Amino acid sequence: MKIATAKQIGNIDRRAIREFGIPGPVLMENAASAVVFEMERFFEGLDGVKVGILCGKGNNGGDGLALARRLRIRGIPVRVCLLASFAALTGEAKLNLAILRKMDVEIIPNAASPAIAELIAWSDVLVDAMLGVGLSSPLKGNYAIAAELMNMAGRPVVAVDIPTGVNADTGEVMGAAVRADLTVTMVVPKRGLVLYPGAAFAGQVRVADIGIPTEVIEKEKIRVGLLEHGLAWGLTGERDRDSHKGDFGHLMIIAGSLGKAGAAVMAARGGLRTGAGLVSVAAPMGIIPLIQQQVMEAMCIPAGESIDGTLGIGSEDELLKASGSMTACAIGPGLTTHYETVQVVINLVQRMSIPLVIDADGVNAFAGSVAALKKAKAPVVLTPHPGEMARLLGVSTDDVQSDRIGMASDAAAKFGVTVVLKGAGTVIATPDGEVFVNTTGNPGMASGGTGDVLTGMIGSLLAQGYGPTPAACLAVYLHGLAGDLAAEEKGEAGMIAGDLIERIPEAMKRTIETSE
Repeated sequence: MKIATAKQIGNIDRRAIREFGIPGPVLMENAASAVVFEMERFFEGLDGVKVGILCGKGNNGGDGLALARRLRIRGIPVRVCLLASFAALTGEAKLNLAILRKMDVEIIPNAASPAIAELIAWSDVLVDAMLGVGLSSPLKGNYAIAAELMNMAGRPVVAVDIPTGVNADTGEVMGAAVRADLTVTMVVPKRGLVLYPGAAFAGQVRVADIGIPTEVIEKEKIRVGLLEHGLAWGLTGERDRDSHKGDFGHLMIIAGSLGKAGAAVMAARGGLRTGAGLVSVAAPMGIIPLIQQQVMEAMCIPAGESIDGTLGIGSEDELLKASGSMTACAIGPGLTTHYETVQVVINLVQRMSIPLVIDADGVNAFAGSVAALKKAKAPVVLTPHPGEMARLLGVSTDDVQSDRIGMASDAAAKFGVTVVLKGAGTVIATPDGEVFVNTTGNPGMASGGTGDVLTGMIGSLLAQGYGPTPAACLAVYLHGLAGDLAAEEKGEAGMIAGDLIERIPEAMKRTIETSE
């Protein structure tokens, strides 16, 4: 499913009206009808429910006015607070206001805090139809007051299209925002509904068909979509009955240092559980015994080390030689940014001829040396968390978090790699402009080692012959699903990376066997 910006959804609406001849009032009527349907489904009926609707002066408010009429026709008690004068409304909103004023529905114009508070106290359910997708500056005045009062009311809230105060493009909360229990969004989801923190304000999101033809949407050429089960299922495949381990690749993992052997262990386990035929861990020789004790299924390659127990300069040629018998390489977890290690990482990335996934200190090695990253000989998947992305791009972490899709897209294009920007709603961006936002995962995955597991999973799929983008997408989806399965049993607060690893096979099984 595609996700759109405010500009893209505006283009779609205009195209539907001008090129396909669908009248604007028809689209507004369909939107109101869809909200009624979704409210009845969400609340399991609306009998005996009093609905208070807060409307702005634009098309979002027009949807709310049309909704009020439809609810009243069904015999549902409705009241409306209009945060503007009657004269301020134009177009379809003005039309719906004129119709509603002829009905037995109380409409309070220029509603300020006393009227808003009274409406909220009267209502069983509140509807936010104040501002929609056009917001570009922080809420102020009665809009900010209305959002705060709605959030404090303890009433269920339904948002029309997007909660007021959430930036439709970035998910940023613009000073204040309505916290909805249900958001009924029109045509396609908006980016702000799947990117945090906006996603946390949207509640359950349901997409409404308001009669816009598929051809209208396709003409917009939206290149950002949701990474959902259907896409992940399409990337999976069954194994032939006569398969052997050589059919599923040999993953090389270059990871670990003194005190950080666990990073190598987690990556190796992630790679094995995701189906690689063989996994070999290359690490400083001093920690090899620890790794072998923890991952008996993996082979180990002792590498030369620095005086500080990190990957040393002398390891480069031997690791490059060993990579000749591998089908993919994961590099970075637990390596540290020791000056010798950084040089080894940069040189290996430029010399290796097998697909690479670069994570953690592998990413950090290129901070200040991004030109070297462009010289990678083989396809690369880069998996930074926001702090690592910020160091790589020379910006702040806040800059990254305020525009996750833009930052990931820019980095993918700039470096010619597939970027996996980790975090809530992990973003996968490709060099050719495609972007996916993941739908699996939970806060319990904010725990040491889970990123190392993902590195091993991506590396495993690369080793099995998946291209960089399919490997990244499938691994990210499975990683999040495994985390969700672990959280179901352990709870979010208590789960650790090892719990996630043990759920990878079940996540794969569910994804392969269920097409919907």
